[in-house]
Amino acid sequence: MSATWAVGGDVMRVLAVCTGNVCRSPLVERVLQAGFDDIAPGAFAVRSAGVEALVGSRTTSEIAALAERMGVPIDDFRARALDVDEVKEADLVLALDRGHRAAIVERVPQALKKTFTLRELARLLPQVPVERNAWPHQRWQSAVVWAARRRRAVAGDPYADDVVDPFHQPESVLWEMAGQLVPAVDAILQWERRAVGMIGMGVD
Repeated sequence: MSATWAVGGDVMRVLAVCTGNVCRSPLVERVLQAGFDDIAPGAFAVRSAGVEALVGSRTTSEIAALAERMGVPIDDFRARALDVDEVKEADLVLALDRGHRAAIVERVPQALKKTFTLRELARLLPQVPVERNAWPHQRWQSAVVWAARRRRAVAGDPYADDVVDPFHQPESVLWEMAGQLVPAVDAILQWERRAVGMIGMGVD
């Protein structure tokens, strides 16, 4: 196992991927990690990388300000390049647009079944049944399999699966990105909250 995924086998490993790893994917990484930690502490490890990463760079000032407004620490973040081994070891890969998804699968073809765009998975998850009596990583691995099988049957507008890139764009694009990214991340967290709640209540 790589140093990046220095976690046990019972931890769900999620990798978010965008272009430079200074805007969209770092925000997904930190917001998802904070949310998962609140719901199921220690059960998830979220990382991010870029297909054309600005390695070692901080997030843009706009993303840093947005993260601060959301109460998510991001000052210590540094951009990382996409690593093939990291993709192979991840349980779920979240691309920020279809181009990133294609780049990931081109590099690691076997990752196709576990690679989704962020908004694609958010669209599919409400229809994914919850596997009861399972640890979070088992539940999510099952959910990933189900979603991969159903993605064509539940297909929507492909353009609605992308999160717009705000890098070097006007402020209006930043807010457009937030309006696409934040609800999608929330949908993923809500699925886990629902799963935990159902299990806690003994609901099928």
